[in-house]
Amino acid sequence: MKTAKEPKEIEGKLIAVEGLDGSGKSTQIRLLKRWLELEGYKVFFTEWNSSELVRQATRKGKKKKLLTPTTFSLIHATDFADRYERQILPLLKGGYIVLADRYVYTAFARDSVRGCDKEWLRKLYRFARKPDITYFFEVPLDVALNRILEGRPTLKYHEAGMDMNFSKDPYESFKIFQGKIYEEYGRIFKEFPAERVNATLPSEQQQANMRDIVKKRINLPDFKLRAQKGEKI
Repeated sequence: MKTAKEPKEIEGKLIAVEGLDGSGKSTQIRLLKRWLELEGYKVFFTEWNSSELVRQATRKGKKKKLLTPTTFSLIHATDFADRYERQILPLLKGGYIVLADRYVYTAFARDSVRGCDKEWLRKLYRFARKPDITYFFEVPLDVALNRILEGRPTLKYHEAGMDMNFSKDPYESFKIFQGKIYEEYGRIFKEFPAERVNATLPSEQQQANMRDIVKKRINLPDFKLRAQKGEKI
């Protein structure tokens, strides 16, 4: 007598967004998450520097200005590794579409600008799976800066790159810091594949373009939520 075949396990898909602060990537990834949820797909969202395990140490180090470029990099790598092992990898194995607001490329850009060796950074994150889709939000530097600085009364010390002594003025330091990150992103996405998003387009058009790419690159029906016995969807 033949037994029923077990359903084939579906490996999850990883989608990441990258770009300067002010590029609109966080808004767009959350819109993509909402769309996938409403369509009934298994989705999980994670964002940079959000591990509960590491957050307290990060805050303490920043507050006391104790972080060198290397320790700053290692703390963020620890944060990422914790989320990767506890959240990202298990959910990918469980057949989820995992959405990441920033991924290893953020470390490649920011930490190299802070002086960390690029080859060392790539080795540090070599355990991380490459995304199935990476969206890189391209926006002119002045546009991104205006979006961030508009209506913001103060900039945080590390956010402004004040630890790098670019300038004693936090706003000038922020502009220099972001400019260097902008240049580094340009180099990174010559090395790694990414879908370029014109972040100056209307939000609705950006989102439509992102959804079109997802539909083409991912077999979405594989990720539909299925009812358990006795449950209705």
